[in-house]
Amino acid sequence: MDADLTKWMIDIRRTIHSWPELSYQEEKTAEFISARLKELGIPHRTGVARTGVVAEIDGGPGATVALRADMDALPLKEETGLPFASRVPGVMHACGHDGHVAMLLGAAALLSQNPGPGRVRLIFQPAEEKGAGAQEMIREGVLRGVSAIFGGHIDRHFQVGQIAVNEGLICAYTDSFSISVRGRGGHAAWPHEAIDAIVVGSLLVMSIQTIVSREVNPAYPCVVTVGRFSGGSAHNVIAEEAFLEGTIRSTHKDIRRRIHEGLKRISRAVGDLHRAQVKMTIKEGYPPVINSPRETAWAKEAAQTVVGPSGVVSQPHPSLGGEDFAFYLRKVPGCFVRFGAAKAGLEGIPAHSPRFDFDEGVLPVGARYLATVARIALEGLSRKG
Repeated sequence: MDADLTKWMIDIRRTIHSWPELSYQEEKTAEFISARLKELGIPHRTGVARTGVVAEIDGGPGATVALRADMDALPLKEETGLPFASRVPGVMHACGHDGHVAMLLGAAALLSQNPGPGRVRLIFQPAEEKGAGAQEMIREGVLRGVSAIFGGHIDRHFQVGQIAVNEGLICAYTDSFSISVRGRGGHAAWPHEAIDAIVVGSLLVMSIQTIVSREVNPAYPCVVTVGRFSGGSAHNVIAEEAFLEGTIRSTHKDIRRRIHEGLKRISRAVGDLHRAQVKMTIKEGYPPVINSPRETAWAKEAAQTVVGPSGVVSQPHPSLGGEDFAFYLRKVPGCFVRFGAAKAGLEGIPAHSPRFDFDEGVLPVGARYLATVARIALEGLSRKG
């Protein structure tokens, strides 16, 4: 890839990184993307699903293929020490979305010179982290006329020059739950006169762990995590109320249903055991990302073209992370890949960490892949037509 284009993408990534914006607040990011698209002479719309940007590159008669990048940041205080670190207090690009935008703009630059036989729609999507921005973009019609969609995510588990491509389910169902416990408050010295909500909540935390360890076939990856537990007001007061929140990650619809049923059963049983009022609520989250066979084959061909056969690897097991790209795949076939971006010295630093960073060598790899897979898909669709 041209060195000037690589530098252009690095500058884009660092500029966006320095002014991160939360879900549905990506106004400066959208303005910046719009300005870069104008530089390239690519027609586009802003204000899609509030802060999204949609562009289209017309290569003549043929099918339409979509490429997507997410734009939003996370509510974290950055601790990387980078010279281009976040200037926004308490907000940080800690999941690589700044890199995703840079890669898609790089792909736009490549496709503007050689688009392939058809149209390529570029989707710069808000609110992947929170707010299901993909659903809002779909409601705005961004998939109208689209025959296939492609995207990807920077991943520190793989090296630069590797692209992980898998058919089938690659990301989990992501549901959340909340449990409210109401006991009977009292003096800490007379526990027999009270119903301790913290004791009830603690038993819930421990009992919930047995759903995965003792009720689910271990061949199916899944997790139930209690991430929040609050209750009590003073050291010498037995708490009358407690509140728990957590997440459910699963990779099979039957396992998902079994976990939901187990949470409800345990909540009822623990409440009865301690004569407490326990209310459980489950909120359905993102569906799983399921790559379709034909589009996965095109993705593998594109990845081999960009990084060579040895650079194309497999994700060893489905990720239990959530990804709202799944909503697009419920409407049209497509494929979501992982771009290797491990950075030396940061091997143990995960995404969503205040010290997260990635190797910028991934940017030209991702841009070339996105441009290549769009052309290959358009050529395949033209043969089908």
